[in-house]
Amino acid sequence: MKYFRILMAAFIISLFSYKGLNAQAAKPSIIKFATLAPEGTSWVKVLREFAKDVETQTKGGVKFKIYTGGVQGDEKDIIRKIKTAQLHASGFTGVGIGEIAKEMRVLDAPFLFKNTDEIDYVYSKFNDEFSKIFEDNGFILLGWSEIGEVYVLSKKRISSPADFKDIKLWVWEGDPIALKTFETFGTKPIPLSISDVMTSIQTGMIDTVYATPATIIPLGWHSKMSYILDMPITYGSGAVLISRSMFDKLSDDNKKIVMDLSKKHFSNLNKIGREDNKKGLKLLKSKLKVVKPDDVQAFEALAKKAREDLKQVYGNKLIDEIEKAIGEYRDAKAKNKKI
Repeated sequence: MKYFRILMAAFIISLFSYKGLNAQAAKPSIIKFATLAPEGTSWVKVLREFAKDVETQTKGGVKFKIYTGGVQGDEKDIIRKIKTAQLHASGFTGVGIGEIAKEMRVLDAPFLFKNTDEIDYVYSKFNDEFSKIFEDNGFILLGWSEIGEVYVLSKKRISSPADFKDIKLWVWEGDPIALKTFETFGTKPIPLSISDVMTSIQTGMIDTVYATPATIIPLGWHSKMSYILDMPITYGSGAVLISRSMFDKLSDDNKKIVMDLSKKHFSNLNKIGREDNKKGLKLLKSKLKVVKPDDVQAFEALAKKAREDLKQVYGNKLIDEIEKAIGEYRDAKAKNKKI
């Protein structure tokens, strides 16, 4: 009888242990994802569709908790929180990307690209190299989320580099690319966080801003401006990244599901973003006075100088390789050759 009671006790203990292990094994991985993009934007819609598909295909094994509209702070705040495991992933602009891997800021260099075909070519050609750079810095690349063509909006008319001397231009705090670019154009930029821009416009601290149309319109900055310079200064880069430490916690099967679905959903993100920016630019041009640049070549010459000076930020190797690849692409296109 005593032996039977011992046997039953052992059985009950093992049963509860088994259930406990099962419960532990079944505990889902929660990926905390923060973005500056406001709720309701195309970007967030794609993100939520991706998160829903991941949860479904992993049978609840991987779930996302999404924070939109900058509620977790600026990109520097998000990166700091990722490093302390308070957050795990984000969709970054070039500013955040540069905080993670400074050499990747080459993609935001002024006047580097002339059109989206060149962007697509470079991103495709260097994708493996870019992925390795991110991985070496503790992140896994889930996909690209190009920000798009960046335009300058102002209260004063700007048509030449000389006009930049008489403006109060905002630059995103901690963005060496924008700072050097606009300094080269002849102005003394005023660094501020994005959250301080509208108030600074209203108080007169700044009178000129820059961003993509799809970014400016939700923020409402255009409502305080009078002119738009009809010349993109750069093409803003963007990437969807997850911390390598969080990604490594996923099972091999779930890693594959996340990567496959990120490719499916985020491959359409650039197309959607470009369409949003196209519509946004049309709206801005209907609301503001459109100014054609007096001398595009003068801007291009200054941008080239800025790209050279910025090698102190992103180094020589990658920018030289990319500029060479773009040159080869342009030559091939001029000769109607495939590359």
